[in-house]
Amino acid sequence: MSTMTTKDGTSIFYKDWGTGQPIVFHHGWPLSADDWDAQMLFFLGHGYRVIAYDRRGHGRSTQTDHGNDMDTYAADCAALVEHLDLRDAIHVGHSTGGGEVVRYVARYGGSGRVAKAAIISAIPPVMLKSAHNPGGSPIEVFDGYRAAMSNRAQFYRDVPEGPFYGFNRPGAKVIPGVIDNWWRQGMIGGAKAQYDCIAVFSETDFTEDLKKITVPVLVMHSEDDQIVPFADAGPLSAKLLQKPTLKVYKDLPHGMPTTHAAIINADLLAYLKA
Repeated sequence: MSTMTTKDGTSIFYKDWGTGQPIVFHHGWPLSADDWDAQMLFFLGHGYRVIAYDRRGHGRSTQTDHGNDMDTYAADCAALVEHLDLRDAIHVGHSTGGGEVVRYVARYGGSGRVAKAAIISAIPPVMLKSAHNPGGSPIEVFDGYRAAMSNRAQFYRDVPEGPFYGFNRPGAKVIPGVIDNWWRQGMIGGAKAQYDCIAVFSETDFTEDLKKITVPVLVMHSEDDQIVPFADAGPLSAKLLQKPTLKVYKDLPHGMPTTHAAIINADLLAYLKA
């Protein structure tokens, strides 16, 4: 099992397969590197070096009670990139991982470390509703998440069975194994870190980060995203980026990299080769 240790003693688990230009995958809440299996195998088969890691407090990384904030997440990524000495890398993030990509690239993406980025169903610019962000989700939504963490095992069934993969939509084809895998990934992480991360993904403002990014960024978002509402996310991020490409989907769910991997992988590959 491959791990590296950060300056504060946190062990970060990672997978590193293949050779070629590196792609670093950043997972969503409350999941792990395993959520990228379909992308890791696909891009490995297309000649890329593929890397995915478990965010601190998640998956097989240390179940930290500290450092559960976006600045530390980005610093952990920078430490891993330095540990592996990655150059000309492509960073791909889903949901909370998309925010992590934005913060990392804005702060640490210079000196030839980053070539391109892609954010999928991602949380930027900011999810929480406020006077400055009237289209955001009200605090009651995220307070509901926090309250549900008192029965994490059931909550981690309710989310994938319902809005995350769109299995609550009429006529949706429910995939039990996908639900089980979401639950498995969530439950092996630390409850404290995952609880803290609710504030991170809902309240972090990435507006200035998006403006600073100079590399090309692909923004992939579906109009039917029930977790990160489309109108307050993808299009707004694209407007703030210097070199954006906005790819809009109509009926795909928040978890579209899993449920519609063939579509997402093909579109992402086409962008990387452009």
